[in-house]
Amino acid sequence: MIDEQTLSPKEQEALAAARSARRRAYAPYSGKQVGAAVITESGAIFASCNMENESSELWVCAERNAIATAVANGERQFRTIVVIAPDSRYWPPCRSCRRVIAEFAPDADILMCNGSGLVHRASLNDLGSIPFTGPHHGEQH
Repeated sequence: MIDEQTLSPKEQEALAAARSARRRAYAPYSGKQVGAAVITESGAIFASCNMENESSELWVCAERNAIATAVANGERQFRTIVVIAPDSRYWPPCRSCRRVIAEFAPDADILMCNGSGLVHRASLNDLGSIPFTGPHHGEQH
């Protein structure tokens, strides 16, 4: 674990974008607002939030929304993915998000940030040992 103040300026910018996006999350069912941002190989940052639905199978995680936003803007290669949790825990990407990350950014750094300003840096391979503990059915957030 590291303090968010030790992140690079670009990573801090992405964290701020994820934090801002988290405030716009649509989470009336779980009450858990999550934000995410991606830093592309070109240095652009795209952020988004989670979006819930009455049907939990239709929930979309912040990470997938951020990646989709970047792809919609012509980006396909990412170097960093930032996830900001709504509480003091670290929220690793769920199984579905891990599959999308594997498609577009298998070598990206994944920064999981908690609400206390601490950051856990991991690779996609590292996530296999970190269980997901999101708000619904243990799968998505």
